[in-house]
Amino acid sequence: MLTVASPRTALTGWMLRAVVSAHVVAIAGQPVFAGMYLTGDYGALSLHAVGADAVTSIGYLQAVVAVAVWVRLRQVWPFLTAMAVVAAETVQYFAGLDGALWLHLPLGVMTVVAVVVQFIDVWRRPVLREGAEGA
Repeated sequence: MLTVASPRTALTGWMLRAVVSAHVVAIAGQPVFAGMYLTGDYGALSLHAVGADAVTSIGYLQAVVAVAVWVRLRQVWPFLTAMAVVAAETVQYFAGLDGALWLHLPLGVMTVVAVVVQFIDVWRRPVLREGAEGA
């Protein structure tokens, strides 16, 4: 009986999965901290600010790992999606600092959704070198 090996995620793909997983955990806390603040726990604003620093930093790290995925695995989509999220998070970060809640809140919802979609995408199939599916 001939068995066909299923494609396995490359090490670089596992690094991407790890960073996207950390990103989704960090970004999931942001609405919680904002909600705590909006319900009267004014100390939660500092948690939201620290969370914003963490989320943004992880986003930049994700972009760096996505470059490695692009170079080593010839997969460009992680880089393009990471850069879109990083751009949105950067705008959102400065909108929050400026108090522009009309932009900060809806952009926050969109970035949370985008990172969750990235999380689902990197875990639903192997992340391997382009064209290696049939190998």
